[in-house]
Amino acid sequence: MRKSGIFAALALSAMVATPVAAQMDVEDQIETRQSAFTFAGWNMGKIKAQAIDGDVAYNEQQILAAANAIASVANSGLGALFGPGTGMDQNDNTKLKPEFFDEPEKAREVAIGFAQASTKLQEIAANGGDKAAIAAQFSEVGKSCKACHDAFRAE
Repeated sequence: MRKSGIFAALALSAMVATPVAAQMDVEDQIETRQSAFTFAGWNMGKIKAQAIDGDVAYNEQQILAAANAIASVANSGLGALFGPGTGMDQNDNTKLKPEFFDEPEKAREVAIGFAQASTKLQEIAANGGDKAAIAAQFSEVGKSCKACHDAFRAE
């Protein structure tokens, strides 16, 4: 997907998700986004076990399914689940630092980085799933996750 396509998809998913999130209370927003990230993490684990660690036999179809799931989460409009009151300064059920709300451009930047890296992983998996290429792009997705955790997630 070209950059303009990624940005269009992000904008569209945000427009579609925003009315739904507006109907969700703070606790539901937090629980939903945590579930989405847990699901993405579970799928990251599947790729890691096959393409990085070698603990599980490499299976292109499973890699593609996991990459599709991660890209779906990354491009789902998760930003709509970070409404007012969902930071750790106002809620005990989250590790989201208040700085997230003070630095919206940085938050947007890391979200776009996650979406782009995940979409590229999905594309590589869909085009044959070369193990070395998957491993390299998996690292990029991991870096995008780390960028957000470093900036906005408390220990």
